[in-house]
Amino acid sequence: MNNVFKKPKKQSMYLPKHFTKVLVISLVLLCICMLASLALGSRLVVWDELIAGLFHPEIESYGASVVRERIPRTVFSLFCGAALGISGALMQSVTRNPIADPSILGVNTGAALFVVCGIAFLNISTASHYIWLAIVGAMLTAIFVYGIGSMGRAGATPLKLVLAGAATSAALSSLVSAIMLSRSYVMDQFRFWQVGSVGSANWNAILTFLPFLVIGIVLAIMSASALNALALGDDVATGQGVRTGILRIVAAFAGVILCGAATALAGPIAFVGLLATHVIRLILGPDLRFVIPMSAISGAIILTISDVSGRLIGSPGELEAGVVTAFIGAPLLIVLAIKMKVRSL
Repeated sequence: MNNVFKKPKKQSMYLPKHFTKVLVISLVLLCICMLASLALGSRLVVWDELIAGLFHPEIESYGASVVRERIPRTVFSLFCGAALGISGALMQSVTRNPIADPSILGVNTGAALFVVCGIAFLNISTASHYIWLAIVGAMLTAIFVYGIGSMGRAGATPLKLVLAGAATSAALSSLVSAIMLSRSYVMDQFRFWQVGSVGSANWNAILTFLPFLVIGIVLAIMSASALNALALGDDVATGQGVRTGILRIVAAFAGVILCGAATALAGPIAFVGLLATHVIRLILGPDLRFVIPMSAISGAIILTISDVSGRLIGSPGELEAGVVTAFIGAPLLIVLAIKMKVRSL
């Protein structure tokens, strides 16, 4: 892959300040989130039931069965959060926009439109079909938004990209509503998916999602050093041997397949990428060799906490994770837009 966009001159691999401490704390938080996801909900699970559900398949008590039912949900929330965290980091780097996120740039809505069209016109109902349609929709939307945002003398500025994404998202949302309103069966199938939730996860969906997650992570990690050079400007990156055009395509493709696959199975969950990446940049700095993997951990923590919080707040039912992340992410977006004045990375 380095032959495709050329690896820039060797960058020093000094660990950011407090990196080891942050990594340990993050991994501990991740473990706590996993245990909380398995134990908390409309039915609280005690320690003995948790151990029985995880390590003693011969025990078939109600509490142990509840734990086993929650395992795929927990695994999927971790995978989906990691995918959205990395996708946010990649989109911010490729567009050099500090508030870029799949939901803000309209990519989630593009994926949603194609899924709705698949349900309405192709009668699809399987996770594998959802994923391919969502990826195509996300990819076409990303290209369209970037093309619109690049028009004019200044090129693709952060503000123009956000405005293009907001306008595109509004237009595509109208199309989604128009398709659903005349087809009640599509609305029934789509309405719970639309708010964003990991509650319907199963092992088949996870296995379908896993190859896209692995491909996206590999491409993201391989692009990290070159994206660091790109952050200094196209001229500097080109001078260091980076093929900026191909790099943007590869990194954007990785971000789109991560976002599209997660959106196909969990629905358009907003702001996870924005939250995860900004937390990590604030603590560790801008080096993407550390931001990308730590954004994966941060995204997994954020989505899992949101899912558990939704279960506790909505008990005995549940509040979908997408609603919780929107409550947290929308105020953060406003604060970032005011403080950072939507400047470029």
